[in-house]
Amino acid sequence: MKLRYPLFIFMVLLMLSACGNENENTAAPEKEQPETETAGVDEELENAKAMFEPLGEMPVPADNEMTDEKVELGKTLYFDPRLSGNNKLSCMTCHAPGAGYGDGLETFFGFEGAQGSRNSPTIINSGYYPEYFWDGRAGSLEEQALGPIQSEVEMNQDIDELVIELNGVPTYVEQFNTVFNDPISANNIAKAIAAFERTIVISDTAFDRYLQGQEDAISADAQEGMKLFAGKASCITCHAGPMLSDYSYHNLGMTGDEGRYEVTKNEEDKGKFRTTGLRGVAHTAPFMHDGSFATLEDVVNYYNDGGGDHVNKSDLINPLGLTDKEVQQLVAFMESLSGELPEVETPEIP
Repeated sequence: MKLRYPLFIFMVLLMLSACGNENENTAAPEKEQPETETAGVDEELENAKAMFEPLGEMPVPADNEMTDEKVELGKTLYFDPRLSGNNKLSCMTCHAPGAGYGDGLETFFGFEGAQGSRNSPTIINSGYYPEYFWDGRAGSLEEQALGPIQSEVEMNQDIDELVIELNGVPTYVEQFNTVFNDPISANNIAKAIAAFERTIVISDTAFDRYLQGQEDAISADAQEGMKLFAGKASCITCHAGPMLSDYSYHNLGMTGDEGRYEVTKNEEDKGKFRTTGLRGVAHTAPFMHDGSFATLEDVVNYYNDGGGDHVNKSDLINPLGLTDKEVQQLVAFMESLSGELPEVETPEIP
């Protein structure tokens, strides 16, 4: 009888201990939960994402402010074949809205069927560049606007004769007086066209929405492509900043065109061409300064193979070692940069 109560007390203590252990085991997963959430963050993807930035506002020169009337005049001029020497070609001929504001050709066809040596670059987001043409020979969008008009192989129009011809159109005389409070001139023609071209912008892409926090805006493959773009493939070395361009010139190993050298006459610039901005890129095939690549996959494979064999090829161009799957992921990322083409209603030509 004397052992009964000590034995009872021992059994109670044993049961309480077991309950305590059970409660501790039940609570353990709650303590581990924050560690599980942290482990789920793709740090490589977050780091890659932090390397990109939105496009921002269009820079506008102080001496060529944007007005609706000026943009409308510039659009009309852009579509007007009077700007060519044979009244058959317009700016739109090589930079058509339905062709990604290019012409869809490897190299352009110009005055009386003249075969150009370079691809017609898109005017999408062109207002953001500090220099123009593949070789950077124009220092402003206004200067660029007059270049093709006067080129013998492009539109072949004498600019003084164009001014005379447009002065013979009362509607143009009235529009120029309204917009510029000034007569028709080469300078004002250039300003009007440049103002219109600054409205052709792609900034709202799936990629941009992803940067803004919409996690499902781009596919899993595109996200993997973003990591490759910023990492293994090193695309961001040259395609960085708001325009996804360093605004510089590089030799990618392609032969047959002296590129930037024709402007600077510096030996080191032989075969160099401007880095293209990538928003809207999927709309602008074919690619490269000579239009030699039909698809984005072709472009990625060219870089993956280490580029061409030009003697002045950049040290940045080396074999990448990408798998076929990784090539497709990079393409998926570039497609996410492309957005919708800006629509332009064809104006009535006076």
